[in-house]
Amino acid sequence: MTNDIMPDLYEETTIYINGQHLFEDRHFLDHIEHEVPIQIYCEREHSDIGFIEQFSADYVKVNNVFYNRDQFTFISRPGY
Repeated sequence: MTNDIMPDLYEETTIYINGQHLFEDRHFLDHIEHEVPIQIYCEREHSDIGFIEQFSADYVKVNNVFYNRDQFTFISRPGY
């Protein structure tokens, strides 16, 4: 039975933990929408930290730099 008076207000919410790896499009979109910073690594070396400006299937743009999604690792940094 559906409730016709109150629409279904359920919306899936994902909570990210500090250090969580980001790899799906929805991860990047969530971080843009909620303004959660990310940290970027090339292998084990820190490359950058900031907010996602844009992303596509091939890259993530942070601090006006395009990072290849296959070459870099993206880590969630909520609360940074």
